[in-house]
Amino acid sequence: MRRAIYPGSFDPMTSGHVNIIERALEISDHLIVAVARNISKTAMFSVDERMEMIEEHFGDNPKLTVASFEGLLVDFAADNDCQAVIRGLRAIADFEYEYQMANMNRKLNDTIDTVFLMADPSNFYVSSRLVKEVAILGGDLHDVVPPTVRERLLDRVKSR
Repeated sequence: MRRAIYPGSFDPMTSGHVNIIERALEISDHLIVAVARNISKTAMFSVDERMEMIEEHFGDNPKLTVASFEGLLVDFAADNDCQAVIRGLRAIADFEYEYQMANMNRKLNDTIDTVFLMADPSNFYVSSRLVKEVAILGGDLHDVVPPTVRERLLDRVKSR
């Protein structure tokens, strides 16, 4: 069984993330969407809330597991019998950073490959950071986040 892991902060999950997850499900037997616990970042949503949003959107897909992790990604991937790390690329700047990370991960564990999926052109500009800014400034979030994420995001912005 070919298992892959798609790590990220998903704060919040965007349409770009959804597209990468859907495509990763097509090329793997099982995909773990791994929500990073990163204490150095200030998140809008808790790890549990981010996991819930992913689970709400994808339902009970038997090929998908949502989990959280902290520490080295390659250790978490190895502990979960994953052979590949999925990463989405939007721009040249993404590639440079992701290339460095892929090489470091390969150095740490050479049994786990990194697979890059190019962002769909309709999501090329979408990032969680920009989505949060648009939400705070009252902009239109249709087509950049799933409907359930949009509701939670707007509720969170109103409660601030």
